[in-house]
Amino acid sequence: MVWGLPLALGWGYVAVALFMTGDGIEVTFLSRYVTDTGFSARDAALLFSAFGATAAVSGWLSGILAEVYGARHVMLVGAAWWVLCQAAFLKFGIEASSYEMMLLFYALRGFAHPLFFYAFFLRIVQVAPQTRLASALGWLWSVYTIGYGVLATFIAGIAIPHFGVLPTLWMSLFWIVAGAVVAFFAVTSAATPDRGAGGSGRALRQALASLPVIIKNRDIAIMFFLRVVSNLSLYGFPVVMPLFYTSAQGGFSMAQWMMVYGVYFFVQPFGNVAWGLIGDRIGWIRQLRWAGFFGCALTTLLFYYVPLFAPGNMVLATGAAALAAVTVTSFVAISALFPALVPSHKGGAVSIQNLGGGLSNFLGPALAAGLVTHWGVQGVIVAYAALYTVAGGMTFFLRFRQPGF
Repeated sequence: MVWGLPLALGWGYVAVALFMTGDGIEVTFLSRYVTDTGFSARDAALLFSAFGATAAVSGWLSGILAEVYGARHVMLVGAAWWVLCQAAFLKFGIEASSYEMMLLFYALRGFAHPLFFYAFFLRIVQVAPQTRLASALGWLWSVYTIGYGVLATFIAGIAIPHFGVLPTLWMSLFWIVAGAVVAFFAVTSAATPDRGAGGSGRALRQALASLPVIIKNRDIAIMFFLRVVSNLSLYGFPVVMPLFYTSAQGGFSMAQWMMVYGVYFFVQPFGNVAWGLIGDRIGWIRQLRWAGFFGCALTTLLFYYVPLFAPGNMVLATGAAALAAVTVTSFVAISALFPALVPSHKGGAVSIQNLGGGLSNFLGPALAAGLVTHWGVQGVIVAYAALYTVAGGMTFFLRFRQPGF
């Protein structure tokens, strides 16, 4: 390992970066595009919520499926499913201006990226030393944000003015296929010997068996709640922030908003790696409590209120975005905590962690959909900050001794 990066899995990290570039190309502009074509802000939020609901189910199953069939097989299935659903989403939904088809195929696409990402997540858990797990997973979240945020935002910002929205959305298929090709040649599998016949049924039974752990294990139950809360703003921001920043209140153009959000993601790869290394040294729970939950409660509010009081001010807005990125990346420690809490069944622990992450992907936009109509963007942001504060308080009830401490 070099700086916590498992070199044996290096090309797998590249595959994730390429895949997440394709997956994230629309994230900065899709909600605005949907509202500009005649649909409401609530319709846009429901689109993201449906995606998050299916991603939650897929994330829950992905760890067990990767344990049964091997990481590479599950990653390739996820990539193929993504390509099929994206093509249908664009052809029968976006191009036909059919909200029903958009909702259907975007929701179905939600099954895809957790299969690709979390299958490789489990492979890292299987290979990396437990005492350096946060560092190895910090690198994973780093390449995730390099693709999903930095490269995707940069590519969209260049492509849309030159080619338009639809060709840019079709372009995402290239990156998904590129990631799948690298995964095919570079990612090894560590499936159980008796996969094959009955494998899917056994995987489902194991996934279902993992759920009672949330009830029986007090620390897992708390961690599950923390995992759900951790990324509410990450998944909720793309729904409401483009609408706010590009409004008369926010005072930014779409190009300026994409630059601000690009900074938010540009900082994250560095934060993910840094917090992975820091957490292994200062303690995962301490990092989650102060930098993560209490930190995000503050920076989430700043991300909204700074442009509210200083409309169109790029310096202040990008500064607030950078601070939000620094705090949200400290949650990399959560990824190491779950398998450490249940070391005898890492696949099941990863599945529970993934289910929490998927529910965060669902609830971030769902809260936006439920609150934005009556309470506006401000109500959504205050709700996120309040939940972060509650989650920070919950960390005091965790009973866990970190490996190596």
